[in-house]
Amino acid sequence: MSDLTGRVRGPLAPSTAVERPLSIDDVEIHGGPLGRWQQINREASIPLGLEQMEKSGAAPNLRLAAGEAGGAFQGYRFQDSDLYKQLEAVAWEHSRHPDDAYRSFVAGSAALLARAQRPDGYLNSHYQVVKPDRIFAELEYSHEMYCAGHLFQAAVAAARAGLGEELLGVARRFADLLVRRFLVDGDDGIDGHAEVETALVELYRLTGERPYLELARKLIDNRGKGLIKSTGMGPLYAQDHLPVREADTAVSHAVRQLYLEAGGVDVAVETADADLLASSVRRWEDLVATKTSITGGHGSRHDGEAFGERYELPPDRAYNESCAAIASIHWNWRLLLATGHGRYADLIERTLYNAFAASTSADGTRFFYVNPLQRRADLFEDAYLGRRREWFACACCPPNIMRLVSSLGHYVATAGDESVSVHQYVPGVIRAGGAVLDVETDYPWHGRVRFTVRSAPGGAWTLRLRVPAWSTAGDLTPGADGYAAIRREWQAGDTFTLDLDLTPRIVRPHRRIDALRGCAAIERGPLVYCFEQIDQDTELDDLALAPGAALRTVERDLPGIGRTVLVEAGALRLPPAPPRGLPYTTGADAAPAARATATAVPYYQWDNRDGGVMRVWMPLA
Repeated sequence: MSDLTGRVRGPLAPSTAVERPLSIDDVEIHGGPLGRWQQINREASIPLGLEQMEKSGAAPNLRLAAGEAGGAFQGYRFQDSDLYKQLEAVAWEHSRHPDDAYRSFVAGSAALLARAQRPDGYLNSHYQVVKPDRIFAELEYSHEMYCAGHLFQAAVAAARAGLGEELLGVARRFADLLVRRFLVDGDDGIDGHAEVETALVELYRLTGERPYLELARKLIDNRGKGLIKSTGMGPLYAQDHLPVREADTAVSHAVRQLYLEAGGVDVAVETADADLLASSVRRWEDLVATKTSITGGHGSRHDGEAFGERYELPPDRAYNESCAAIASIHWNWRLLLATGHGRYADLIERTLYNAFAASTSADGTRFFYVNPLQRRADLFEDAYLGRRREWFACACCPPNIMRLVSSLGHYVATAGDESVSVHQYVPGVIRAGGAVLDVETDYPWHGRVRFTVRSAPGGAWTLRLRVPAWSTAGDLTPGADGYAAIRREWQAGDTFTLDLDLTPRIVRPHRRIDALRGCAAIERGPLVYCFEQIDQDTELDDLALAPGAALRTVERDLPGIGRTVLVEAGALRLPPAPPRGLPYTTGADAAPAARATATAVPYYQWDNRDGGVMRVWMPLA
């Protein structure tokens, strides 16, 4: 078995890649929004999550499975996965800031899981307690392999964080059972919810056990052959409608599709399967062009938590599940490592600062499951779709958010042959390829990023800096891969400054997006903006952006939000809708429009004040 900590102390350690990922502790984030998110994650979100492991039933269910408690099973059949994601978050947080309390939580959880695990390696509290006679008999909706995947990822995280071998032992016993049944013995069962594929590959990378990789490849290659039993939702729901290599577009349940893509890229990289990688890139291109919200969110339909048809991107009914944003970042990171192309880092940035960042309140104690782009005054949806909540009965999102925030340093920079590539701009320190870089920036509020070489490996090497597609970079010209390359014999004390253009811009939708025709949105740097009622002096629904609207930025510190940069846009106040009769007319508005100002706040900061009306897309007057 390979060294437990692995050569990369982070979520992803491919055996070969164009860009080599760094360990979480190779990057220190000292401020900015990402630094703030990590601070509140540690101080507020993770403590809340640890409490919820008991309150929600995740830990008590496993005590039932271990025969150590009485009572009824609590929650959904995939309740175990909440604990696994929480364990992963704690492990990565321990990598950043070692803490005996984290070590104790991982050790105690691992011991409980070992006691609950059956002698043959099987572990799933729902099926052990509620349906012991149906183990692996309901894979189309059981989430047994899905839960196993999150266990494997938690075990990899604990091992790489130096938190011992016990959790890894539990994970390997379960993985060995899956290999025996679904690879050696020839069972062609497939979990209806993809996730185990990417986890099996990472377990292979840690342990060197080839059967884990082979099982992941088999599970991916068997999709599209009708092997997943009917769930009542049709074959598209579980991406079983076409073989993975043949599919051209993302379909149905967004999170399942995106986790499947991550696993597919992992398998492609480890097996040098160019066709499998090319198929994922093909779907990525289609997804970005036709099924991605301006925030980077994915999933246009509440029904089935699903992608819709091409250009079906409604703002008010957008689902954009928080877990889908996380899965998208996972997929794009794998594509970036495999290809070295900046377009994947661009989408990571868009998703990270908007769809993902909006998922958590400013104080880190409340979460969105769904991330719409518009909220009306008379919203009457259930609690999942209203304001952020402390927790959910189906709590897949909160611990998923925590594990990504704890590992954010992993996604900032990479090392190549004689190069350091910076993908996301944060203040702090980057250690890569023998170089140590100090980074000073107030990004995304200001566009200047200053690099100082603290130490250099000697000889000539290249500093690769991503130039976002929305910006210029002064005299720097990015290559076809989206990066500006500065090669020299760097010496300690050398500096380099990157200036990105953060001028606010008005963005219009593609004409085929029917739900957005006649509307526009505002972006500034990587941030998408939205308009909240609390910032307007008239009814938001009666405002429209004026033709050629002038945009002005104002830096503020807002109650409930903290520091932000607002954008004020020239607007027109339109006549209100008539109180009676049909909302249609054959003539022009009877009353003239009056000049006004519409004030926008970064989308990720919405719903931290009054929870009122909000919209990203504004009509154009």
